[in-house]
Amino acid sequence: MNLARSLLGACERHPELEAFPGLTYGALLPRLRRLAGGLDVEPGDRVAVVLDNRLETALLYWAAQWCGAVFVPLSWRLSDEELDYCLDDCGARRVIRDGGTLPEGHEHPGALDRDEREVSLLLYTSGTTGRPKGVPRSHAADRAGAWSQALQHGYRFGDRTLGVMPLYHTMGIHSLVAMHLVGGCFVPQPRWDAAEALRLIETERITSLYLAPTLFHDLVHQPELASCDVSSVRALGYAGAAMTSTLVRRCAAAFEPEVFVNHYGSTEIYTFTIGRDQLAKPGCAGRPAVNTRLRLGEGGEIEIDLSSDEAFGGYWNRPDADAKAIRDGWYATGDTGHLDEDGDLWIDGRVDDMVVSGGENVHPLEVEDVLSSHPGVEEVAVIGVPDERWGQRVAAIVVGTATAEELDAHCLSSRLARFKRPREYRHVDALPKSASGKILRRMLRDEVATR
Repeated sequence: MNLARSLLGACERHPELEAFPGLTYGALLPRLRRLAGGLDVEPGDRVAVVLDNRLETALLYWAAQWCGAVFVPLSWRLSDEELDYCLDDCGARRVIRDGGTLPEGHEHPGALDRDEREVSLLLYTSGTTGRPKGVPRSHAADRAGAWSQALQHGYRFGDRTLGVMPLYHTMGIHSLVAMHLVGGCFVPQPRWDAAEALRLIETERITSLYLAPTLFHDLVHQPELASCDVSSVRALGYAGAAMTSTLVRRCAAAFEPEVFVNHYGSTEIYTFTIGRDQLAKPGCAGRPAVNTRLRLGEGGEIEIDLSSDEAFGGYWNRPDADAKAIRDGWYATGDTGHLDEDGDLWIDGRVDDMVVSGGENVHPLEVEDVLSSHPGVEEVAVIGVPDERWGQRVAAIVVGTATAEELDAHCLSSRLARFKRPREYRHVDALPKSASGKILRRMLRDEVATR
């Protein structure tokens, strides 16, 4: 079933429910038909959108699906050079940017017979290590990913989710798509602001939050939290990085969730694993998801079976990237991990984030988990910096008031092996992050190298 037909079914099943605040499923379909007609594109044409998470962006996504076009959401944070590259690479037929008006036209009848294996979405991955890579995703793959999310995040009929993760990112898109499957409401928040997010949680009676750990960090440290009614929130899910045990405890205390999961995945294959009980195992990536098989390859690199219903079929015009990431039917994630005695997966870090000091491997996440438990640490990132004797030494980049001496004593009193503790601490006002909330370790390493 393609996404146009899937949406039609949702609108027929529950026309009285809200798809977006103030807009029911019954009223949504006529508006989308007019928007689809105004796009004036043919099935398969690419429609590029450079907007934040406003309602119009979500409507354009569904309008593109209705007329069988390929939705290409691009970050408003991109440089002009990066944006021009992506627009040229995708061959966009239409480009809708901030400040433009949404075109409306005749009511499009809907591309209801479009093959579900055709591309419906083209996402561009981060360009921090080179040119951005286009990831084509089919109707079938994204619908499977949405069902996977609904099931494994514990969504219920009529749930309401906060739509603040960027719609040019896989987390944002799948939050949107999952809602129509459960008769849910997607509550857009154009750009992240913790105080505004708390206001929306209270006024819109948000039931599920699917955010990057850094956004959860902002919420639980927001002064307004104490006076805000967040009792409607039932399910918490996070992705993009492992949560520290300290942050897990703070989120659990703030929201008292029934469901609290770690969703480990990527743009290429939406879901790898689900860590279903974060209270029992904070940061654990858990077991393979319902559509997934995984294995640990050379050096502990995590590889995912490309036969997953949620998988892509290869990068857009990038055979070089295919050759690097696809190995005999398996997708090489670039992450390393290990299985514990229960068979649960733990992410150790990126292949190129591993710190090798004196011949010993040091996983940054392990050290960060210890450091973040100190009350004087707000955020921390651990990297390896060049060292003449050790090859690399462990360095901690810290946001907070704790001194180097206090943090070293804290590490020595913890379970952390002595050789893994940082030999250098640098204090900063903020850590560099991507739009999805991931800490940009490469940028930190580059900054240290230039000092």
